[in-house]
Amino acid sequence: MKIAMVASEAAPFVKTGGLGDVMQALPAELAKIKGNELCLFLPYYKKIKQNPNIEVESVGSFSMELSWRESYVGIFRLKSRKKKLQVYFIDNDYYFGARGTIYGDFDDGERFAYFSKAVMAALYYLDFKPDILHCHDWQSAMALVYCRALYGQWCPYVKTVFTIHNVEYQGWADAGFFSNTLGLPEEYLGHLTFDGAINMMKGAIEVADIVTTVSKTYAEELRYPYFAHRLDGVLREKWLWGITNGIDTTVFNPETDPALKQNYSAKKMEGKWDNKRALREELGLRTDTDAPILAMVTRLAGHKGIDLLCYIANRLMEREIQLVIVGTGEKQYEYALSSIAKQHPGKASVQLAFDPALASRVYAGADMYLMPSKSEPCGLSQLIAMHYGTVPVVASTGGLRDTVLPYNAETGEGRGFTFQSYNADDFLGAIDRAVGLYYNDRDRWNALAKHDMEIDFSWRVPAAEYMQLYTELRSK
Repeated sequence: MKIAMVASEAAPFVKTGGLGDVMQALPAELAKIKGNELCLFLPYYKKIKQNPNIEVESVGSFSMELSWRESYVGIFRLKSRKKKLQVYFIDNDYYFGARGTIYGDFDDGERFAYFSKAVMAALYYLDFKPDILHCHDWQSAMALVYCRALYGQWCPYVKTVFTIHNVEYQGWADAGFFSNTLGLPEEYLGHLTFDGAINMMKGAIEVADIVTTVSKTYAEELRYPYFAHRLDGVLREKWLWGITNGIDTTVFNPETDPALKQNYSAKKMEGKWDNKRALREELGLRTDTDAPILAMVTRLAGHKGIDLLCYIANRLMEREIQLVIVGTGEKQYEYALSSIAKQHPGKASVQLAFDPALASRVYAGADMYLMPSKSEPCGLSQLIAMHYGTVPVVASTGGLRDTVLPYNAETGEGRGFTFQSYNADDFLGAIDRAVGLYYNDRDRWNALAKHDMEIDFSWRVPAAEYMQLYTELRSK
């Protein structure tokens, strides 16, 4: 099967969040399946261009119309031995190559509309006729629309898939964007118009053969206004397929992770305690204690539940625990959490940084991982934490609900500790249940951590589900 993937980021080339992790692992896993041939398209950002470790070769270039303007399109290909997975970069200095930003520019709508159309033009140039065109989030949404509107005769049998990783970001633009920038046939105006403006995610949802989300629960949640950010009515008209993300276990692996003090496995967990001691020393936490380390590696934003953490912080600091926070984000939360660390030296550590190596050491050295998100399409942090033997304490929403089954004290079944309502006291109650098991029955606690490490969170199962989806689509 020939599959074309389109996204705005993919590790290790460029990554700002979970989408980057997904686009590193999913295409690679699909390429392992016999008979598949994949290509992944990304913008050729300045960050990628200037990375001496990324070797590329020019494939070709051409001019492309974007409404009234004519734009250069360059195609570069990653030099790689993986013939079944080719990574292509769309080059244009005006939109990507001369800027230091990934997202957040005033003309993001135009930048990613250009990228989406350029991908379709590049597929035509390369004569790669995909059986499946799979686009991710609003930044690549218009590729599906351009495919339907302009390339139907060239590739009449293609099936299209649109995956929503985060519905909050939809690609809004003013009404004039349709004629001034997109240059599409008038019949597509209705697909893209929403409340008098242009919404690129809506356009992709309406023209795609199927819409997927990154967990089964999130697929259900998107039918309700609370979660769908106004697109619930549009999404209720579509067949939503929820496929829960995995993690790249070649990257996130406590047995091989080079950032750790000591590598370890579920069979030999002693190394985890070595990492715990090392983490305490590194972050200036007290070492003369048996207290559990509670950790978060996250963006410091309200929807991540940081407001709940701040609300219970004083009461939490009364417990026999230690707290580690790593991340950056909204200034109000950076200030509040830094104040907590200053008030409780040796007991709390807050690192306002994006540091993947430190994140690995936190996953390995902590006992509990806190994830009180208001909404979480899938979440990767809880999967990484469990794979490193760190027990999650999470809100029961989205992918957290699917992946962290609540611990049953009577049977010993489950994976972590959950709370149902978005409430600070309920969050604290879940922490207290976890801390209680840690202190009162260490054998059962260790068994829970070991059980979490043994779960298969790799991309093998999700990739098989995507293949099932692709196969069903092609049969219709």
